[in-house]
Amino acid sequence: MKRLIATLSRVQTLECLNIVSFDLGDVSLKMMSLDLDESIIIGTKVSLNIKPISVAIAKNLSGELSYSNQIIAQIQSIHKGELLCNIELTSPSMEFESIITALSAQNMNLKVGDTVTALIKANDVSICEVLS
Repeated sequence: MKRLIATLSRVQTLECLNIVSFDLGDVSLKMMSLDLDESIIIGTKVSLNIKPISVAIAKNLSGELSYSNQIIAQIQSIHKGELLCNIELTSPSMEFESIITALSAQNMNLKVGDTVTALIKANDVSICEVLS
């Protein structure tokens, strides 16, 4: 799991629900949170956690989706197993991973160098460490 360093850029709150936005250079990520420590304010630097099994891959995506986080990325490497495939992805401002089934990778004909869209639900993003 790669460490993603981000800066908190916006917090939307209604009752106990928060939608938190983070900047990672040219990429913005959103996180859904029920509890948010009051010390975490706009401008706070954090380390974010995204489990590779929570990152879906789309190739030749068209249409509208409800995923809050849609990141255009390039496949850097593919490690194929019998059942699962670990895919290393890069965008200009972040490196991250996706784990999908080997059958899905085969059906999509994924190759190193392909441009894909990584899809991450806001509830699959979490803060693992406050840096400042």
